[in-house]
Amino acid sequence: MTNPITVLVVDDHEVVRQGVRAFFEAHEEFEVVGEAESGSAAVKMAAEHIPDVVLMDLIMPGMDGVEATRQVKDISPRTQFVVLTSYHDDEHIFPALQAEALSYMLKDVKMEELAEAVLKAARNEASLHPKVAARVIQELHGAQREELNPFTELTNREMEVLKLIANGQSNSNIAEELVISAYTVKGHVSNILSKLHLADRTQAAVYAWNKGVVRRD
Repeated sequence: MTNPITVLVVDDHEVVRQGVRAFFEAHEEFEVVGEAESGSAAVKMAAEHIPDVVLMDLIMPGMDGVEATRQVKDISPRTQFVVLTSYHDDEHIFPALQAEALSYMLKDVKMEELAEAVLKAARNEASLHPKVAARVIQELHGAQREELNPFTELTNREMEVLKLIANGQSNSNIAEELVISAYTVKGHVSNILSKLHLADRTQAAVYAWNKGVVRRD
């Protein structure tokens, strides 16, 4: 008998974690090594157990699933991630995939399909929910037609925020300079990352310099 696939279940809702755990523990090819209710807890448990596959929720208090995925990948590159979420918009799909999540499933999936996604992930094979696959293919086709141009994709205010990000300004500093609330700045940053399909502020800063949004002179 081969060793079971070790699985870490990450979700901030206990009923989801218990339901998923109960299903996988009923099948001998899986071993659930733990449950985590937050991204930070997931990083600690993954460092301890080095699971084969992590079932990762995206929206959680504190550290979100994208950042947790990135940190666990730094600790254990061999661990594969199956995102399990209710969200299938660009703002969630592309940052998760850029953080090296292998698969992206929605919570309306049948348990048997989820189990198949975990089995495939353990073999380094990806699974995408049909809605997500359609969006990824659409984006790839669009990328082939025309590379994203920040000067046309972003509003004037978003361009202002991107320039300030590239210059190393924090949200609070940006809010002060543009005379807007920090909450509004956060919304602009989220829109910028979503529109340009970037994972975080660091990528946004590098992107801005590379695209000439800001110049060294």
